[in-house]
Amino acid sequence: MRRALITGGAGFIGSHLVESLIAEGLEVYVLDDLSTGAVRNLDEVRSDPRLHLHLDDIDNGPLLTELVDRADVVFHLAAAVGVKLIVEDPVRTIETNIHGTEMILSRCARKRKKILLASTSEVYGKGQDSSFSEEDDLVFGATTKSRWSYGCSKAIDEFLGLAYWNEHGLPVVIARFFNTVGPRQVGQYGMVVPRFVQQALDGGPITVYGDGEQVRCFAHVSDIVWAMRSLMNCGEAVGQIFNVGSDQPVTINQLAEKVRELVNPDVEVVHIPYAEAYAEGFEDIRYRVPDVGKLRRVIGFEPKYDLEHILADVRDYLATESGLAGAFD
Repeated sequence: MRRALITGGAGFIGSHLVESLIAEGLEVYVLDDLSTGAVRNLDEVRSDPRLHLHLDDIDNGPLLTELVDRADVVFHLAAAVGVKLIVEDPVRTIETNIHGTEMILSRCARKRKKILLASTSEVYGKGQDSSFSEEDDLVFGATTKSRWSYGCSKAIDEFLGLAYWNEHGLPVVIARFFNTVGPRQVGQYGMVVPRFVQQALDGGPITVYGDGEQVRCFAHVSDIVWAMRSLMNCGEAVGQIFNVGSDQPVTINQLAEKVRELVNPDVEVVHIPYAEAYAEGFEDIRYRVPDVGKLRRVIGFEPKYDLEHILADVRDYLATESGLAGAFD
């Protein structure tokens, strides 16, 4: 593996992956339309001659064909992201996720280019299991609830990727990301950790949606990048689906308290109804914990960063962005 294409490479996870691959000496091609990413996310490597940045849409078929042809491997991360964006713009969510994935899979199939297809824990929908494994049923809400369009569209991506593997021998690895957190993630699309941290930095209040007893697990982006790279270097992973994330649960109320203690103990934590935060009738997921046993078995995955370290990294990054560099040294 000498050359990699990363769609969505100027995004939060993508930019960290770019840095990691360039640090290992790879030549990296990035395709990003900056709809949710930002060129500044690549500032650390922007001048490196091994980075080739293309600011364009994945619908640009000729460019996409050229970039896939140049690459040895492909990481397909481009997608609509964040609950807020999904609820407000379901058309874009569905079209970006399904059409964009079909575009890149068809081109990878022509040259048998190995591809990691980024999926999401949202595909588990309204499932009630204590922890979700890759073979569990997917349970979605009604189609009248746009909240489920993201999970449904990514489930179709998975079906499509596996169909290319089964019918055409395209080497596909599917990674179902659970909550990934770290520097450069922003809260404007509904990501809870940077939103809480920024609210605490701004003097509060920290706003918790619903009753706050929803359970989530949070993984550091550096651990996720390591897992992605390891999966792409593992022959056993081809044609398989993997949960990728932490399996250490925390309630959103507990998360808010941890952020308050770490960032600004004087801020208030308040609860607001989902109807006010998103839309009337919004349905949330109560319990979202991955079974990562398969990931451990296949690549030896063990996260290096705990929640306290993750929150400190986000705090320090957002404090610097807010002009408070060094405030927590």
